[in-house]
Amino acid sequence: VLFILNGLERVNLDFRLAGTELCCDPNEPVPPSAIVVNLLRKYLLPEASIIVTTRPSAVRRIPGKYVGRYAEICGFSDTNLQKLYFQMRLSQPGCSGEDSAGSNSGEQENLVEMLSRNLERHNQIAAACFLPSYCWLVCTTLHFLYFTRTVPPSQTLTGIYTSFLRLNFSGEVLDSTDPTNISMMKYVAKMVGKLAYEGVMSRKTCFSEDDLQQCFEVEMKTESELNLLEVFRSDVFRFFLTPCVQPGKEHTFVFTIPAMQEYLAALYVVLGEKKTLAQRVGKELSEVIGKVSEDVAVVLSIISKVLPLRFLPVLFNLLKIFPRYFSRLSGKDRDAIAHTMAEELFKEEDYYNDDVLDQINSSILGVEGPMHHPDEAPDDEVFELFPIFMGGILSRRNRAILEQLGCSIKNLAAFEIAKAMKKTVIRNSRKGLPPSELMDYLFFLHEFQNERFTAEAIRSLRTVNLSSVKMTPLKCCVLASVMGTTCHEVEELNLTSCNLDTSSLRILFPVLLRCRTLHLQLNSLDSDACKEIRDLLLHDKCVVSNLRLANNPVGEQGAQYLAEALAGNHSLTHLSLLHTALGDRGTEVIAQHLAKNQHLQELNLGYNSLTDTAALHVVEVAKKHSTLDKVHLYFNDISEDGKRALHSLRADRDGVRALVFLTAGTDVSDYWSNILNVVQRNLPFWDRERVRQHLALILQDLESSRRQTANPWRKAKFLRVENEVKKMLGKLQHGT
Repeated sequence: VLFILNGLERVNLDFRLAGTELCCDPNEPVPPSAIVVNLLRKYLLPEASIIVTTRPSAVRRIPGKYVGRYAEICGFSDTNLQKLYFQMRLSQPGCSGEDSAGSNSGEQENLVEMLSRNLERHNQIAAACFLPSYCWLVCTTLHFLYFTRTVPPSQTLTGIYTSFLRLNFSGEVLDSTDPTNISMMKYVAKMVGKLAYEGVMSRKTCFSEDDLQQCFEVEMKTESELNLLEVFRSDVFRFFLTPCVQPGKEHTFVFTIPAMQEYLAALYVVLGEKKTLAQRVGKELSEVIGKVSEDVAVVLSIISKVLPLRFLPVLFNLLKIFPRYFSRLSGKDRDAIAHTMAEELFKEEDYYNDDVLDQINSSILGVEGPMHHPDEAPDDEVFELFPIFMGGILSRRNRAILEQLGCSIKNLAAFEIAKAMKKTVIRNSRKGLPPSELMDYLFFLHEFQNERFTAEAIRSLRTVNLSSVKMTPLKCCVLASVMGTTCHEVEELNLTSCNLDTSSLRILFPVLLRCRTLHLQLNSLDSDACKEIRDLLLHDKCVVSNLRLANNPVGEQGAQYLAEALAGNHSLTHLSLLHTALGDRGTEVIAQHLAKNQHLQELNLGYNSLTDTAALHVVEVAKKHSTLDKVHLYFNDISEDGKRALHSLRADRDGVRALVFLTAGTDVSDYWSNILNVVQRNLPFWDRERVRQHLALILQDLESSRRQTANPWRKAKFLRVENEVKKMLGKLQHGT
């Protein structure tokens, strides 16, 4: 028979004969503690084998004479076992609570490989993954980052960390022999949270032994407090803090997972542990006087019925003054929490960092490329998760889990913090945040899980600029979820260079419908993506009036889908297909469907390898269009004859303007600056040699036209434009 007794530190065992009587009969009714003691004494069932698990601080509660062998369970000492765990965990479908069966197996293998390489560098995450529970946290976070496909996402990052703490500390009391019976997580939030918060405020991640003593021991006064600290150092300390592995910092400590520092700092603040001495004393006095006032009030009410004393009601009200006054102070404390959250969320020095989701990804998988030399100064620490975790902890679901861990946050407190924070957050969000900071703000609203608050905050966002933010499926889901709390129209959504694909457009479909100006440039959107865009433009609720698809590989098939969209759409007025590989055939398809459209005003077909025939056909169709006013055809393969034919069409114009060259006969085109601005913006993404050839032709055309005019004013305009073109050619030649 094998007995496994788990968590013996929760039970107070008395091995004295006077305290626990001997018992050798299994059928004899005795208290559970007596059964355990007699099993360990080998007096009851002596032939049985026993395995006892306990925390280090409680090992000596069992006399050594009853213990045959001690063993300490540490974790994964073999990196191959770590890698095997990651392979099994990341390939397991739905293990993060979502259906990931359709996830790309290649992406899973890539994640395992990147994670393994980062572990082999022997950096801090390798030390964290020594503990199996942190391996679980790493894998669950990766599932959240890479395999979230639902709107709204079924998890939050704060929820993952809160569940991680419940997994490890649910129902755990720090010391069962201490009369305070404080939960382990409450003690961690109070002690380690203070260290974490002070580190966040001072931009510090490494802590010396002096820092630990200053934080943990400076306020210790009683023997009970010192005993609790000793138990904490023995049982819990190494779970949250570990020796730093960076060269030169071997005698300092860091948080096992960097984000855990920010989570515990947020918990410390939201629980109200960050109080001044006056606030702490005030709370204690309020509780004492409040209790006394209740007891005295009962006595006074009885006396007042017997003796008609007029001063008794006055005395009764005076006894209530202090608790009421403290309730006002506690309200100010919640204002301070809200102020801290808003201030940290919009710190301007963090505005141009990567967004927090990319930061978490880098902390787990590492950063590809050359590593810092040990002698180099490290990058400044950023703590942008701190305010996001504060918001996430206030969500109803996380508060319920924290309640189980002994960390109570009342509904009223959460409501008042949200109310106090609302004006500041909405005011700051209107300032025009940089793209990465705006993504952090949207992620904060998702973590907050307060639909009414989110709706009010989002309603004030008329322009959403996320250009150059790598929009992973998770970020798309967050954007769709947060924007989905309202139905208001968005004036402009900028998703330029965001690594969008067909699945991204599918996730964002309800949001895109409500956008008037939609920037989708530089996203490698192919014909499949154009099929989604066609469905978007043909939707009866679509309000998109300005669609920019420049620098995407649309191709001929994509042009077919867009042409079908043009034929049935009623909202689009401006369409940019600049540098989208349409060719003559793709352009012909669009021209064939233009007649069915009654609303388009501007069409950009520049840099699409169009020849004379296709360009002339488009302009001829445009001339018959009721609303089409402008067609861009610059940087195409149009010959001099084609140029003259287009100019003759322009001469007997019926309203349409074809922007082909910088010249218009013997004058400079009214739109020369527009054309050069487009070229300037797109130089980093276009074929430089081809652009150089086109600019050389433009320069020749300008010089030829200048020679043909005798008007000195026009000559001056030509010279000005020529200088601008020469500057651009110079930049190309010098590779800038």
